[in-house]
Amino acid sequence: MRTLPCLLLLVPALSVAATPDARDFVQQALIVDTHIDAPTELLKSWRDLCNEVPDREFDVVKARRGGLDVAFMSIYTAPEEDAAGTARQKAHMEIDSVEAMAARCPESVAIIHEPGDYLHLRGAQGRVLLALGMENGAPIGDDLSQLERFRDRGVRYITLAHSHSNRIADGSYSPERPWHGLSPFGEKVVAEMNALGIMVDVSHLSDESVEDVLRVSKAPVIASHSGMRHFTPGFERNLSDTLAKKIAKGGGVVQITFGSGFIDPKAAADTTAYFRELAKFQHEQTLARARGEAAKSVDDFDAIWDPAHPKPATRISQVVDQIDYAIRLLGEDHVGIGSDFDGVSGALPEGLNSVADYPNLVQALRARGHSDATIRKVLGGNLMRVWKAVAALARD
Repeated sequence: MRTLPCLLLLVPALSVAATPDARDFVQQALIVDTHIDAPTELLKSWRDLCNEVPDREFDVVKARRGGLDVAFMSIYTAPEEDAAGTARQKAHMEIDSVEAMAARCPESVAIIHEPGDYLHLRGAQGRVLLALGMENGAPIGDDLSQLERFRDRGVRYITLAHSHSNRIADGSYSPERPWHGLSPFGEKVVAEMNALGIMVDVSHLSDESVEDVLRVSKAPVIASHSGMRHFTPGFERNLSDTLAKKIAKGGGVVQITFGSGFIDPKAAADTTAYFRELAKFQHEQTLARARGEAAKSVDDFDAIWDPAHPKPATRISQVVDQIDYAIRLLGEDHVGIGSDFDGVSGALPEGLNSVADYPNLVQALRARGHSDATIRKVLGGNLMRVWKAVAALARD
């Protein structure tokens, strides 16, 4: 989701550029990126993503150039939409936008619901496959039956909470932790997701919430777009070593994200401060509306915050540092990628600016000594294994 400050300091030129062999490699390897915020951006300002779009980080042309096979489209809803009662409608609108994209260019794009359909849907023409992940469980409200409704529309993972705590779980950015983990309803949500074959995503959750998910879930869990807290001490949005190891022990996978706010300690501290101050701002605006006064928007807040908090320049090497560390800690079978393209206001490391740049990541991982077999697992093999395991455990 697009809520991070977008100013970047200057950065040196790319130090590890992809070779022709790396570009060939991504066309043969399975690449699964578990977090791309294209649907949110489509609703804000429509673009024809079947064609190349310079001001978007995901489009079909760049995806094919970068070798992206399966792109999880983020169905994101904000806490204020939950409070206003519009989150469910917004989620369905975002799913509609993904379906419309697939309908516009069926020769290049298809929607994938089950991991076993990959080869058939990919086809000889090499379609880009769009899967759906819901970022924030708010659209289900307090109605468990909505899980099956969204499953039927294609949602295959749900991030239980986002920047605020909700009915399901406490969020890592939220100053208020009413549940100290999962709520009683949240435990039912996790159990029903297991039964329906929907992956449980622990990104954005508080540490207590992650612990509860790991206790309740009978299926492996994922962190769809997280970093390692080792590099950003005190930043709860990233995973501690202890929690990451528990995810791996349960057969799950940690998808390393690319955003500058997750890989740089200063940027991470600014991100925490941003959400803390934004929560105060939104509370003030709620009170203003209750008094019948005009309320300001998040855009108004960002217009003041962003210039005062430029993101430090980051490099592809910092993403590789995270992947290296996670592989050493968890093993090569429990690490993947979840970029957050189109969701961090362009605050990305040099060399990883769009879905066309996975070859640069391959080149950088090779330069660190990782084998092609390990790289294939990280790029997508591990996530597909977990997705299949979760689907196999579903009751139907």
